[in-house]
Amino acid sequence: MKTKLIALLAFLTAIIILSACVQESKQVDSGDVPEGFVLVKGGYFTNVNSNLYGKDEKVEDFYIGTHLVTQREWAEVMGSNPSEFIGDDNRPVEMINWYDAIEFLNRKSELENLEPFYAIDKENADPNNFGQEDDIRWTVTINPGANGYRLPTEIEWEYAASGGQLSENYLFSGSDDPDEVAWHFRNSGDAYLTEFWYYSIILANNCRTRPVGQKLPNELGLYDMSGNVREWCWDWHGEGVSPAGGEGRVIRGGGWLGQEDVCAVNYRNFLEGHYRFNDMGLRLVRNR
Repeated sequence: MKTKLIALLAFLTAIIILSACVQESKQVDSGDVPEGFVLVKGGYFTNVNSNLYGKDEKVEDFYIGTHLVTQREWAEVMGSNPSEFIGDDNRPVEMINWYDAIEFLNRKSELENLEPFYAIDKENADPNNFGQEDDIRWTVTINPGANGYRLPTEIEWEYAASGGQLSENYLFSGSDDPDEVAWHFRNSGDAYLTEFWYYSIILANNCRTRPVGQKLPNELGLYDMSGNVREWCWDWHGEGVSPAGGEGRVIRGGGWLGQEDVCAVNYRNFLEGHYRFNDMGLRLVRNR
């Protein structure tokens, strides 16, 4: 009887270990993952709250930063800090436009002896830029095979924010409660606001960015994807997925200044690329 019991326990232990390995294999790879990144295993959208759930949109493997780019990281590369909310270098960098982000990514790649992902033509205006106010209009093209840093595509961002293949179908990135995973206008100040959104109330409450990584991560171990600062993506905003041109660049995720609904993983927005705001930042991505 004792022998049979030991054998049964050994069998059950093996089943548990095998099940854990299968679950882990959906996300973890034996290859080297760059420091500060996670490997997002590709596939189709599984989060029922995603805009692309049930659609024939497959994502390939990629690496994404666990945290927003901080003011310290930005200053180490660019030599200055453009942010409004200073005093803690672990706060996300903000007050950057889309073009600033592109230059930062290329410069960081070069400093680390990686091949820059972007080619920047500052002399010729981008014919695909249909924005009415953008006075920069650089033509930026990509080198798809480069190993340098880049912005996420909108699809990659939503896939990662939704939990990828480990998704538990949360409305926000890692929870159904935005307070657990996001800094937004209600909880980013000195007191928790219960009033309707009013800018004067937000200012009086000293609402602001917060150091990265203080809220709970999502299923993939990613922090602040639902709130703190909004994040620039690569794509033009327009009809359909990844249009060839548009009136502005996609931004995703909520921010300290926004309402809870904009923190949802399926919320979409855009801005013309020249705009700088104190709730706009970025997150690093690299090709697999």
